[in-house]
Amino acid sequence: MQRFTAFEFGVPWVMGFFHQDWTYEGETAAEVVAQHLQGAAADCVLAVRRDARTLLDGLPSQTLEVLWTAGAQYMPSFERTSGSEWTRTVLGLCDARLSVRGDVRPLTGADTEDGGSQRDAVVAEIERAEFLAAEVREALVECARHCTPDLALRVLLSCTENAPKASLSQGQYDRWEAIGAALHYGEFVVDRVRFLVSGH
Repeated sequence: MQRFTAFEFGVPWVMGFFHQDWTYEGETAAEVVAQHLQGAAADCVLAVRRDARTLLDGLPSQTLEVLWTAGAQYMPSFERTSGSEWTRTVLGLCDARLSVRGDVRPLTGADTEDGGSQRDAVVAEIERAEFLAAEVREALVECARHCTPDLALRVLLSCTENAPKASLSQGQYDRWEAIGAALHYGEFVVDRVRFLVSGH
């Protein structure tokens, strides 16, 4: 059973849009997201929508701000908006994109996996990620408990990739890979943080 892509997907994929040079791709954060969604397949947009809906249903605005900021290399400030409003904007952009397509089918199979059986393992790995700030770890644990462990693990990967002092032991990486395999992740989802393994 395989997911629709071998690469990162959902909200963590959107977090990846916000690198140091993101402003060259659009004048506003919403414009950047809309442009990426414009060229994306329906499954890709549905995965983002599913994650955004899950975040809105499970977490308060301040926790969302922590996750978006830690998961992106250079997230725009939340001074003029809130975590909930921004996540709702992403959700709305997904709805707008899907509304103009006539061939949209719901996600099925592995793409609906929420990782419930991996909750304890995901929480344990978040708590061991001491290179992340305490508030980030707390937000990720909340995500694992009140959203889905699947989403929490993928956001953990984004936070790890962007953390200035991130470093993984081989054992940590192997455990993350094992959880990813249980969640039917493609080849490159966990692999994106392999370069952080000590001595790799």
